Amino acid sequence: MKSKKPIPEFKAEEAEFKFWEKHDSTDYLDWDKAKKAVFPNLKPSSQTISLRLPIAMLEDIKIMANKRDVPYQSLMKVIIADAIARERQTNKGK
Repeated sequence: MKSKKPIPEFKAEEAEFKFWEKHDSTDYLDWDKAKKAVFPNLKPSSQTISLRLPIAMLEDIKIMANKRDVPYQSLMKVIIADAIARERQTNKGK
């Protein structure tokens, strides 16, 4: 088996990003020995936004969320995620 190259030390995250953009990780890591990492306290990043909706639309969303026993903001995220997935699937070959 070919020995792997040592991973250089980086002074900044940006330097590491640039390095990995131009280098193949298989020259440095044996992915066959990789183990699944678990980060139980890692939370996905999110950003608060302000969104203006017609009152009737917001009321409909709240009713739908209430029927599902979920917060309406969570339901809105699911609806948006589904729409994005459908759009990506539709535009996949374009």
